[in-house]
Amino acid sequence: MIYPVAADADMMIAARDLVKDYGAFRALDDVSFDLGEGEILGVVGHNGAGKTTLLKILSGLSAPTAGSLEIAGINVLKHPHALKQTLGYLPEESRLYDTMRVADYLSFFGEIYGLSGGEIRERSGRLLSSLSLDAGEKKIGELSKGMRRKVAIARSLLHDPRFLVYDEPSSGLDPMTGRFIGEYLGELRAEGRTIVLSAHNLYQIEEICDRVMILRRGRIEAFGTMRELRERFGSLTYEVYFTIPDVGALDPSLAYTRADGIYMAAADDVAGMNRVSAAVAAAGGTVERIESRYPSLEEMLVAVGK
Repeated sequence: MIYPVAADADMMIAARDLVKDYGAFRALDDVSFDLGEGEILGVVGHNGAGKTTLLKILSGLSAPTAGSLEIAGINVLKHPHALKQTLGYLPEESRLYDTMRVADYLSFFGEIYGLSGGEIRERSGRLLSSLSLDAGEKKIGELSKGMRRKVAIARSLLHDPRFLVYDEPSSGLDPMTGRFIGEYLGELRAEGRTIVLSAHNLYQIEEICDRVMILRRGRIEAFGTMRELRERFGSLTYEVYFTIPDVGALDPSLAYTRADGIYMAAADDVAGMNRVSAAVAAAGGTVERIESRYPSLEEMLVAVGK
């Protein structure tokens, strides 16, 4: 199956019928998708769904058992080393050199990428500034987990890659740092970079990703924009929040919940919303607000099952 991209998007990834076997175990099973340049794709699924396996194949670190893969016009299966110059890879666990200072660490990797001393200093300074990372003379081993993650991100961007593969970029970070990383990924997309990432933070995936892939047991269960996924997994519902002097006066057939002193009744459509509102008014209550709601990505995962 081939999934469409926006008509005005240049193609970055064309994956066809990817299979990955580990002995008798099939980690990926007939995975096919397209992704346009300058888009963020979020890959989600339960543990063991095949997320990390797919990311390793996309980064050229693992070869599929079968299928084809082109990234930025490169046949990754035939020329995996050609991908390195255009790829920035961030594994879930970044193994950094704890005894080095940040500047020395980035200089070391800049030299590996063939950058000149001037390019390394300019790019390192720009990246550390954009990541709000000021480590001073501290060694990497003395930095907080959030600062270390930023160092790893800076390293992945040092050679100015067009394509980024990030495995759990906000894993284990405090909410503020995690939010910063999410916003930073949005800035990278605005620069025209294409990003494929996995994350347990499903809210972050909903917020920043142009498209989402849901994997289950190595197969694609769903692929599309959040709007497309919401249309597939459930329609718009309405939540009516109200206060009432005597909840016992409500129609007994009306289901509701209570939290923080306010009641909520859900409705599947506008007619149902109106019936709830009328029942609240008839019982002497007051409708405080009405919110429309689509199913969350977490609810979609639950619907997909393990």
